[in-house]
Amino acid sequence: MHFFPSRNITMYMARLFVVRSFAVLMMLVLVLMTLDLLGESGKILAVPGNDQGDVLRYVTMRAPQIIARFLPFSVLLGTLITFATLSQNSEVVAMKAAGLSAHQILAPMFVASLGVALISFAFNDVVVAPNTQKLKVWKDAEYGAIAPDGDPRNNVWVREGGDLINASRVLGSGDNIVLDNVRIYLRANGGLRQVITAPNARYVDNAWLLENAETFDVATTEQKKISNLVIGKGITPDRFNVVKVDGDSLGFLPLMRAIDDLRAAGRRTDNLEGILWHKLAGPLSTLLMPLLAAVAAFGLARSGALFVRAVLGMALGFTYFVADNFALAMGNLGAYPPWIAAWGPFLLFLLIGETVLIRTEE
Repeated sequence: MHFFPSRNITMYMARLFVVRSFAVLMMLVLVLMTLDLLGESGKILAVPGNDQGDVLRYVTMRAPQIIARFLPFSVLLGTLITFATLSQNSEVVAMKAAGLSAHQILAPMFVASLGVALISFAFNDVVVAPNTQKLKVWKDAEYGAIAPDGDPRNNVWVREGGDLINASRVLGSGDNIVLDNVRIYLRANGGLRQVITAPNARYVDNAWLLENAETFDVATTEQKKISNLVIGKGITPDRFNVVKVDGDSLGFLPLMRAIDDLRAAGRRTDNLEGILWHKLAGPLSTLLMPLLAAVAAFGLARSGALFVRAVLGMALGFTYFVADNFALAMGNLGAYPPWIAAWGPFLLFLLIGETVLIRTEE
């Protein structure tokens, strides 16, 4: 009835699992980083003024992305190696003969993988997200000098009820914000009613002052010029401070705040919500790996098909990654709700792994 009947077995299994998983991760990172540098180092060194220090700078920004992406793969392979070793040495048979169930044998790995998931989440938030943003900016500059950011926001849209407001550029912040080349689309009953254009708009007395505005009435095709027009009372400047959000470049809490800002501005946030919840589901996928790879641990002494069972465990794990990427793609397209896109594959393969384990071993 005890989940961990033996402290020695618990520490032994957890140590084997963690050491092999991180050994596989180091090997994968070294190989993949070397292959990545074969293509990118030439581009970096081709820029005048760049040297080996810039190559190392690229490595420090790129390596965290590789670690975050391939950590679940490493846990899967590390689990398979651990189970194959235990099975070859008949250690699984000895543990089952001592009265341990399949879940009790897997329990130390579940706990260790939960620790790996927590480390992965913190690593993604603190290291991966900031470096992803820096690397994207540097790549956009073609590995050259990065120009100072003057904080321009281009082509900003805000929805207020059924109406739409577009500014080609937003400058400043707070009450000093200025909207350039403003176009306002007033709609009624699902159709366009009036279009207002102005060279600029300023925030004055909790409303927006449009100078030298022009109005076009769709029904009468009448066009008017108005020197000063006040509209948008109650539309706060912070709604125009929302720019395009890259979910991969933000941590969990900053991305959550950005989604709230976008939702307040009337923007679609389904794809970002999927990325947000996948920041939790992704690290927790390490919990599935011992369960999916468990087919390689049990029954090998009876069947002798160690290689076949290891391949089956690997196939289950890689099928999960395929399903996970497919669900994220469907979420980005809007075909899946964000929760289904992020958590659907995790819950599905949790049930599949438990079903296989219970029907074959319990």
